[in-house]
Amino acid sequence: MKTYQTLMETDFSFPSQLNVYKGKVREVYTVGDLLVMIATDRLSAFDVVMPKGIPFKGQILNQIATKMMKATEDIVPNWLIATPDPNVAIGYCCTPFKVEMVIRGYMSGHAAREYKAGKRILCGITMPESMKENDPFERPIITPATKAEKGSHDEDISREAILSRGIVSEADYLVLEDYTRKLFQRGTEIAAAQGLILVDTKYEFGKTKDGKIVLIDEIHTPDSSRYFYADGYEARQNRGEAQKQLSKEFVRQWLIQNGFQGLEGQNIPFMSEEHIETISKRYIELYENITGDTFVRSDLSNINHRIETNVLNFLSTL
Repeated sequence: MKTYQTLMETDFSFPSQLNVYKGKVREVYTVGDLLVMIATDRLSAFDVVMPKGIPFKGQILNQIATKMMKATEDIVPNWLIATPDPNVAIGYCCTPFKVEMVIRGYMSGHAAREYKAGKRILCGITMPESMKENDPFERPIITPATKAEKGSHDEDISREAILSRGIVSEADYLVLEDYTRKLFQRGTEIAAAQGLILVDTKYEFGKTKDGKIVLIDEIHTPDSSRYFYADGYEARQNRGEAQKQLSKEFVRQWLIQNGFQGLEGQNIPFMSEEHIETISKRYIELYENITGDTFVRSDLSNINHRIETNVLNFLSTL
């Protein structure tokens, strides 16, 4: 078994750097009027960052997001300008909306867990009776979540609550809903071409300095989305079997089986090097199945130096 370096954190000081925000997985440097977003190899589940990184995970997420942004820029504007490094995206500085636009085509994941607990209303949306896990909704439902402060969980919220609390204006929210449905439709078409079903996903939006609403962060990655294999979907549903899927759900399920759901008093289970290698291989499988491209491993001999050099070279061209 080969041991790879992982990118767990960065500490750069770029010219004209104003500040840096470190999220669960990404680190975002504000450099003048630009954002330099670095996708680390950190693994987050149940809003908790695992102690060990996953080789190539940051590269995979960044490259999928980049490809998907380019494949949707004709229908929804986005923040992206360039990707000078496999782990880096550079784009316009935006003010993020404090909601994540989650859209679900199927009753899976969080929605299924809520449904099994007896709940029939999710974010103000009524879910029909007699649904089975992984059944499709008649029409995709939008179930927003509030953006959590550092260290806390995102929370479900209804459209009505978002508007009544003034988190987003009604005019802006109508744009967010429209963009969310258009992106999900395009994502569904892209997935279908790869023999996949886009089950659910989340989108994040921000406003540029001139007031334009744009798509930001990642899009259609296995961390932000759930995919099923289309082949055999109906047969598995009819037999009541679990669906064969492409998403980070396999990580969540392993954690649940080992007694961890991010709840107070629970300890993160130990991940062996063998298990980490398995997760890395699964992420590569996700990349190749979602994009249809062969994954090309980047040079990991000195990741931080490589990233810094590539970013500085790009910034010097501006």
